Amino acid sequence: MGLPSLLCMCMLVTLGGHRGVISQAPSTPSYGERGSDLGLQVFQQVARSRPQENVVLSPHGVASILGMLLPGAHGETRRQLLTALRYKKNGPYKMLRKLHKTLTAKSNQDIVTIANAMFSQQGFPMEEAFMSSNRANFQCESRTLDFTDTQAAAATINIWVNNQTKGHIPTLVKADMLDGDLTRLVAVNAIYFKGLWKSRFQTENTKMRTFNAGDGNSYKVSMMSQLSVFNIGLASTPQGLNYKVIELPYHGNSISMLIALPSEEDTPLGDVIPHINTATVQSWTKLLHHRKVRLLLPKFTAEAEVDLQASLSALGITDIFDEDKADFRHLSTEPVYISKALQKAKIEINEDGTKAAAVTSEWLLVKSFCFCLYLV
Repeated sequence: MGLPSLLCMCMLVTLGGHRGVISQAPSTPSYGERGSDLGLQVFQQVARSRPQENVVLSPHGVASILGMLLPGAHGETRRQLLTALRYKKNGPYKMLRKLHKTLTAKSNQDIVTIANAMFSQQGFPMEEAFMSSNRANFQCESRTLDFTDTQAAAATINIWVNNQTKGHIPTLVKADMLDGDLTRLVAVNAIYFKGLWKSRFQTENTKMRTFNAGDGNSYKVSMMSQLSVFNIGLASTPQGLNYKVIELPYHGNSISMLIALPSEEDTPLGDVIPHINTATVQSWTKLLHHRKVRLLLPKFTAEAEVDLQASLSALGITDIFDEDKADFRHLSTEPVYISKALQKAKIEINEDGTKAAAVTSEWLLVKSFCFCLYLV
C-alpha cells in the first residue's frame, strides 16, 4: 500500500572485529535538512526495491546513527560519511544539539521520545573522545555486554528497545545476528512518537470502504472520515505530474503529518516518490491553504524491517561495511567494521491520532499515498 512514515523506530548498527584480529582484552542547510535528505534518499532506494510493499522508515534515525559513528571515523571512511550527510569538516554538532533540543522540547515531551545507546563487548577499548562526543550530542548511554553469550546479549538489547518504544518494537536483535567471537559494539537509536490529532476522527464515522493499493488490487479496509478545515494544496514534479498534499496537525501544533497522493487515478505513487526531498516538503508548506474537505483516511498499522547496507552503499557509504577498508581508529584502537545496519519501524493510525470557511470538497485517500511527519 506504500505508507512511509513512523510511529516508533529502532535502528541498529553492529560493529565486528576483523577476522583474525580478536581482542585479547575484554547558511547552508540545517542539520535537520541534511540528515533528512540522506534519510529520504535511503527511503527512495528502499521504496524502489519494494514497489508492492509498505515502507516505514525514519530519515532522522538514519542520520542519527551515522552521526553517532562519525566522530569515530577517519580518512576515506569519514569523508564518505561527511559527503553523504553533507556536513562540513568541522562538524555538525551545534545544529545537531539544536535539532535534538527542539524534538525533545517540553512541548513535545508527551509526543516524542528519542533514545540512543551503545552496547559494547566487555573489555572492548573505546576512545574517550568518541564516547564523550556521543554523550554530549546524542545523550547516548553506554553499556557493556558479553557478546559471547549471544542469547543473553540479544535479550538485553531487546529489553532496552522494548522499554524505549513503549512495547511497540519488542524485538530488534536476534541471537544469530550477533557473532560471539567478533561482535564488538551494537549502536541503537530508538524513536517513539505518539501524536493525537488536533481534529480527531469520530469512531462512529469509521466504515469499511474500498482502498486501491499500489499492487493494483482493491481491498476493503476500515476508513476513518471527518468533515473539517485542513491545509491542502496542489504540487507537481519536474516532469509535470500533479499530486495533492494535505496537512493533518497533531495536538500542540508543533508536529504535523503531511500526506501526498497523485491527482490522477492512473499515476502510480512511485512516480511521485523520487521527487520528495526536504526542499520539496518545505515547499509544500508554502502552497497550502485552508479548505473545508471531507477526509477519508485508512485506519491501519504498518511495520517494516529494512537492511540498510544496500541503500547506504548506493549513496556512496561503502567503506564502513568493508572489513579491509573501514577506518574507525577514533572509535577504538581495535580495527572494526559495520557488519549490520538495520532499521525496524512501526506506525499505527487510528481515530485518536498516530498511537475558516470554504467550499466543501471530497478528499479521498482511497489509493496508495505517501506521508511524512513534519516538525513545524
